[in-house]
Amino acid sequence: MQKVSNTLTQKKEVLKPFDNAQGKKLRLFVCGPTVYDFSHLGHARTYIAFDMIVKYLKTKGYDVFYLQNITDIDDKIINRAKEKGVLPKKLALEFEKEYLKDMRGLKITSITKYARATDHIKEIISQVDRLLKKGFAYRIEDGIYYDISKFKNYGKLSRRTALQAEDSVSRIDDSVGKRNRGDFCLWKFSKTGEPSWPSVWGSGRPGWHIEDTAITEKYFGPQYDIHGGARDLIFPHHEAEIAQMEAISGKKPLVRYWLHTGFLTINGQKMSKSLGNFITIRDFLKNNSFRLLRLFVLKNHYRSPIDYTENEINAVKSQLERIDELIDKLQITNYKLQANSKFQIAKYEKEFYSAMDDDFNTPKALSIIFELINKTNSLISQNKLTKQGAKDILEFLKKIDGFFGFIFEGRTKEKIPEVVLKLSKEREKYRKEDLWKKADEAREKIKKFGYLIEDTKAGSKIKKI
Repeated sequence: MQKVSNTLTQKKEVLKPFDNAQGKKLRLFVCGPTVYDFSHLGHARTYIAFDMIVKYLKTKGYDVFYLQNITDIDDKIINRAKEKGVLPKKLALEFEKEYLKDMRGLKITSITKYARATDHIKEIISQVDRLLKKGFAYRIEDGIYYDISKFKNYGKLSRRTALQAEDSVSRIDDSVGKRNRGDFCLWKFSKTGEPSWPSVWGSGRPGWHIEDTAITEKYFGPQYDIHGGARDLIFPHHEAEIAQMEAISGKKPLVRYWLHTGFLTINGQKMSKSLGNFITIRDFLKNNSFRLLRLFVLKNHYRSPIDYTENEINAVKSQLERIDELIDKLQITNYKLQANSKFQIAKYEKEFYSAMDDDFNTPKALSIIFELINKTNSLISQNKLTKQGAKDILEFLKKIDGFFGFIFEGRTKEKIPEVVLKLSKEREKYRKEDLWKKADEAREKIKKFGYLIEDTKAGSKIKKI
């Protein structure tokens, strides 16, 4: 029974699809990028988490349609394009390509459809029109705005009163002609030299919040199962989505389950280019494996804050090495058949899936994996691991890597230099002949090449220092 933590109710709830007639069909929307710059580790944190969630739900038999928008028209895009002296469309397309490259680099493959805002102008105009006709929107000199005083439950997701919402107005929707400080723009009338689309009210472009509900209404209808995103989007962005769609449809709730990821900081500080701690995904992947980032993200609960430090990354590297070492050992086939072995993988599987079913508790699930690693290493050292036991562990790890994506995915066995392999063979020959001094000399020569020999009951293993 899958449970999820719902930001809307602030409770842990059993996951049930909105439309019971559809069985295990789930519709999930996650806020995508605004494509004006390279994506950073904060973005990676959210998208890796939801990639894991979707893939896990699929292993549970859910048929998940994962929709993600791409904001390709926005003030930030227009301003950055002016700085660079290029057209906003050209800039957006370039950074969209970079974003998709980053997703491939992180092995994020669960997204069913990417939907650009500019491909859904017709749907956006339709929503603005209906909000005007229903009295939830009004026109002023620079655009059409949503009147938050007309929506009775505004603030229910973020637990803000209307007054608190007024005090937290977004800078991008600041306008002297608004009725309420918290009102937000649905349609911005065009300025000279800016991209625009024709409408009955005049040429313009969409506001930030309206694109998401226009896109989700097209693919999912007025209500759907899960909405995900980073915690900093709860207000005003997700609050605005609720106000828009529930006002249009008259149906509540827009979304049954709201899932939000925690913040990612760098050495305890928010990422900022001015502080010099802004790490893009592409820069991280130049020097590190995607496996490292996936494990770093997933060893923390998706709702918890994460602090990126070099010490933490080094700790994750060590954990990844432990996993790799275990797999190397398991893939050695000379384990003995022991009928009296009491080891059973079922205990670990049960505890693991129990943790995952409890709001995708990856920290607990991974602690069970490392318990399994300790137990397996102990069995190997005592020569008590059977061939069947090794096979069961490998099969379990391969199965869970379908959603973790760092155990086998992208794992490459380092090529050991010929000279080291030759010295290792010579050492084995000396050992068999009880020529221990020569065996030790061979070990020291191997060490000078940057490798160590580890003797186990399953055989000798060469490790890079």
